[in-house]
Amino acid sequence: MKFQETTLQGAYIVDIEPIADERGFFARTWCEREFRERGLNPHLKQASLSYNHRKGTLRGMHFQTDGHQESKLIRCVAGAVFDVIIDLRKDSPTFTRHFEVVLSQENRRMLYVPEGFAHGFQTLTDGAELFYQISRFYSPEHASGVRWNDPVFGIRWPEPPQVISARDQSFPDFDPERNGL
Repeated sequence: MKFQETTLQGAYIVDIEPIADERGFFARTWCEREFRERGLNPHLKQASLSYNHRKGTLRGMHFQTDGHQESKLIRCVAGAVFDVIIDLRKDSPTFTRHFEVVLSQENRRMLYVPEGFAHGFQTLTDGAELFYQISRFYSPEHASGVRWNDPVFGIRWPEPPQVISARDQSFPDFDPERNGL
């Protein structure tokens, strides 16, 4: 795997290194040792799927609070998404900055998201599906979020959301004391 540091401290794009022949290719998508060597959280507790019917679906910006922060390794296994993370770590030099990347079944890229980040995405195709590997068990009582269109973050989404949950629309304005991790 090839690890490329993003503009946010501790977040990485991870590209596979396919070994190809006439059958197709084989590639690793996870190696505990390689993650540990880079100081990334190598512990996995849960894996999840997110399937999205329609292009323009927006999910986010989600995170876990109060000692339940998660690191995630995210890849798009069908279709394509515009994926966004926001650094919410108060002590980070990249606090409140965001990073965006297109993840797709064609580019097979993965995004490593460290603890203390909000995550969200907008689907660029119908039938987009994401696969998550997560470092902690999900804790519903610690689930939180920041508004997807909060001007503090300045995210420029590809298009206005076509589908978005009431919960994702209702997150309050960002408050560093309340939302910083």
